[in-house]
Amino acid sequence: MNVPKGEGPFPTLVLAHGYIDPAIYTTGRGLAREQKYLAERGYVVLHTDYRNHAESDDDPDNDINLRLGYTEDVINAALALKNSEFTFVDKERIGLLGRSMGGGIAFNSMVVKPGIFDAYVAFAPVSANVVDNYNRWTRMNFDIVEEIDKRFGLPEDNPEFWQGISAINYFDKATEPLLILHGTADDTCDIAWSEAATKALQDAGKKVEFIQYEGEGHAFSPRWEDSMKATIRFFKENLKS
Repeated sequence: MNVPKGEGPFPTLVLAHGYIDPAIYTTGRGLAREQKYLAERGYVVLHTDYRNHAESDDDPDNDINLRLGYTEDVINAALALKNSEFTFVDKERIGLLGRSMGGGIAFNSMVVKPGIFDAYVAFAPVSANVVDNYNRWTRMNFDIVEEIDKRFGLPEDNPEFWQGISAINYFDKATEPLLILHGTADDTCDIAWSEAATKALQDAGKKVEFIQYEGEGHAFSPRWEDSMKATIRFFKENLKS
């Protein structure tokens, strides 16, 4: 947790990082530059260590359960803040910033627990349709696929299950605003996924803003500060007492 200087209470952000191999992960790793930037601009920043990461509890079924437990972990981080005795945390202004896989966690949180966060930002997110993510990263991992098949069935065999765990099919439940930031040259997470999520939210009548960065890749290097300025602007507009 990074806490700004001053008395507070401060608006607070939970950070949900992208995929890092848990075997090499260390506490707070993944969004270091964002933690510093946001805290220096007056936000309490709580960076989450998901289950199986650093000193968090072990969950041997996490990958087989399609990492849905990470969404529980982030929601519980918000609940921990709301129930804490930290006087520097403004419990009426708590947002979520998720990057890559963490962006998918943001989508999930919006529909699983509306109202738990007051605003969301998703950087270069994975797809809100779990089948896209499965095809992109999991399908060739034969050991995990075999276990997933036994437990749930594959997308082609049990489409109802896969539709049922995809946030894009529940965006009508979302109640808070979302900003999506994505580079057109992202070769890790297809920008078409963000386009689809934006359209689905718009079709559901939800407040969503989508900013595309021409030529920017997944890591947000040349336009990173521009994207952070957009993030600060969005949270200022939407994290209001």
